[in-house]
Amino acid sequence: MKGLGLHILMEFHECSGDILNNLNALETSMNKAADSAGSTIIKSVFHQFSPQGVTGVVIIAESHLAIHTWPEHGYAAVDFFTCNTSMDYVKAYDILVKEFNSKKHSYKSLERGLIHSHQVNGL
Repeated sequence: MKGLGLHILMEFHECSGDILNNLNALETSMNKAADSAGSTIIKSVFHQFSPQGVTGVVIIAESHLAIHTWPEHGYAAVDFFTCNTSMDYVKAYDILVKEFNSKKHSYKSLERGLIHSHQVNGL
């Protein structure tokens, strides 16, 4: 089987609440992370919620890097999806650990769009 893409789920705990509620800082950090992974940035769109929290996405030629923050819990969830499985997502992860001042963090990667060598009944 061969996957069409790679989906990296990143968890950042015990982060600076001030950073996680700062739209401009988050957009800069996410673009920096996308660039460090070797992706081609197309556009980024971020939204500040009231009273707190930010959601944003960096659209890359290879797919996207998205974030959702809960500053009141010091938590951010980041999804990095790419069709370029040789992209260095660990560089992006390492940058975000530092940028968010995360004291507890993890990631896992999943292959997406698994293509079987033969299909049965159209599945």
